Amino acid sequence: MARALPHERVQYVVEGGFKLSGEIEPSGNKNAALPIIAASLLTDQRVELSNVPRIRDVEALVELIQSVGAKVRWLGKNELEIEARELRPANLDPDLCARIRASILLAGPMLARCGEITLPPPGGDVIGRRRVDTHFLALEQLGAKIEVNSVYSFRTEGLRGADVFLDEPSVTATENALCAAVFAEGTTILRNCASEPHVQDLARFLIAMGARIEGVGTNMMTIHGGQRLDGASHRIGPDHNEVGSLIGLAAVTGSEITIRRAGVEHLRSTLMTFERLGIRCQIDGDDLIIRSGQEMKIQPDFGGHIPKIEDQPWPAFPADTMSIAIVTATQCDGVVLMFEKMFESRMFFVDKLIAMGARIVLCDPHRAIVAGPSKLRAAQLESPDIRAGMAMLIAAMCAEGTSVINNAQQIERGYERIEERLNALGARITRIPPREA
Repeated sequence: MARALPHERVQYVVEGGFKLSGEIEPSGNKNAALPIIAASLLTDQRVELSNVPRIRDVEALVELIQSVGAKVRWLGKNELEIEARELRPANLDPDLCARIRASILLAGPMLARCGEITLPPPGGDVIGRRRVDTHFLALEQLGAKIEVNSVYSFRTEGLRGADVFLDEPSVTATENALCAAVFAEGTTILRNCASEPHVQDLARFLIAMGARIEGVGTNMMTIHGGQRLDGASHRIGPDHNEVGSLIGLAAVTGSEITIRRAGVEHLRSTLMTFERLGIRCQIDGDDLIIRSGQEMKIQPDFGGHIPKIEDQPWPAFPADTMSIAIVTATQCDGVVLMFEKMFESRMFFVDKLIAMGARIVLCDPHRAIVAGPSKLRAAQLESPDIRAGMAMLIAAMCAEGTSVINNAQQIERGYERIEERLNALGARITRIPPREA
């Protein structure tokens, strides 16, 4: 398997002002693929995964599980085979761990299989402090002993079920606790746990392997642990954040596109939020159609008050779609307050939108007032993280002129071959360097 290229610098040259048309299918959910790949270590039998996004974060995690003894093979473009018959608690590459947040997801599965693991601190998007305390507290209650120095050392003499209350509904902490709990002897109750679609996808994968889990999709799951886990075949669900990105892109470019297999059962909060911006989507089975000529008028609250769009734990509007909503609002008629609650650096990309002509007031690290519509102009941009990078790409595609997005490899950590897929709809994005054939 070709090694991921952590130091490859990628640049997108984007010609703006072109309408798109056609059909596109969202990639598999990155935030489901990563914990499911990690959870594949829970069995010594073969696991086959389909609809796996071929992105940088996935490739980095694949390298990490190979380093602890898992055998991994790409069966097709998006099909992955994993066999973790013989695992060893090897020292993990700190450079690989620093590239992705998902390295922390190895704690639960490796504790279960090997009884120990030493993890360098995880990396990922620079969007503010991302605490790992919830992981430690949950795994300690399940029987782990943890030492925190320059690295995180996890040990256990045997995992056991417990009644665990998470101090915050952290997605990755829920996933780590879930993986540890299916191996633990006895019954575990996870309270105040996350319930995002990717958490549900992980739970369904574990059930397919033989785990007994109740309450999937709620904030309290009961896990009857100690069951032998077998191999399984599983299809990763669609990425609802990518669907949200495509809705915003279609709206601001005045395009008409159809999103096939969009996973509409997970889009209620996303569709409701875009409706507040004057953007309505048509549901056709599991497909989503965004028509051209959207109203693009921000809907005031009752009494004519300025509305507020805010992210919250699932099933409310997801934090990872907030950057997309902000750039979309710059093209809508009216004023809206955007309130990002989770990360204190998530909104620090809006200065780039302001430089492009957007009318935005950054009130503090968590709140911004957006007044639209604004005519955007081309600019030299720098992608700080996955979601802000995608928001900048959307802004560049509706701006006049040719923009350059540096550090675009950040976008590729979360969006598979996005420039190729959008060019197939009529976009004009040049990747530098070009992809290998």
